[in-house]
Amino acid sequence: MNIDNKDIINSILKSVFKIDHIRPEDLPNIHLYMDQVTTFMDAQLASTKRYPQDKILTKTMINNYTKNHLLPPPEKKKYSKEHLLLLIFIYYFKNIFSISDIQSLLKPITDKYFKNTDGWDLQDIYSEVFSMEKGQIEYLQKDLVKRYNIASRTFQQAPEEDQGYLQLFSFLCLLSFDVYVKKMLLEKIIDDMSGRSQPTDKKPEKK
Repeated sequence: MNIDNKDIINSILKSVFKIDHIRPEDLPNIHLYMDQVTTFMDAQLASTKRYPQDKILTKTMINNYTKNHLLPPPEKKKYSKEHLLLLIFIYYFKNIFSISDIQSLLKPITDKYFKNTDGWDLQDIYSEVFSMEKGQIEYLQKDLVKRYNIASRTFQQAPEEDQGYLQLFSFLCLLSFDVYVKKMLLEKIIDDMSGRSQPTDKKPEKK
């Protein structure tokens, strides 16, 4: 199992550097029909696909988001710029959170800022959030190198032909643990925000 881990980490760092987002100025100023929405999102977020044949959004997904109250209904079958902004947030959240968690996150924002003409609107919120992107990518690259170096020092006593794979396994475990812990923290914050009661081990008494 001879693996060139340096090539792998270099490839990962290049991929991270290419991470981008849809800029507000790239959003169309006209309302779009469903097919136009899926085409726009697929073109703008193509770099986030794992496989070329993957779909960013489908008609079924968008209809389900509306049914689950994640997305306000379209007006005369047309979606506004604000609909697109919400769809972008949903796209990033859906691989991390459940539908109910996304509802808890977005409902206060949608209720107050969707179609808001008095002060801040959804585009202002979107721009503020994604303005942090550049700094986060630089931090992520440094953090990946740090974790890679830690993993490279493991399994020094393992058979030489297996060290590359085992060290790569260590690297993946470090990243996975980081994701696991952060996901737990995110869920705890959302539960606190939404005031959800936590289940207890106590069983109800029988009458």
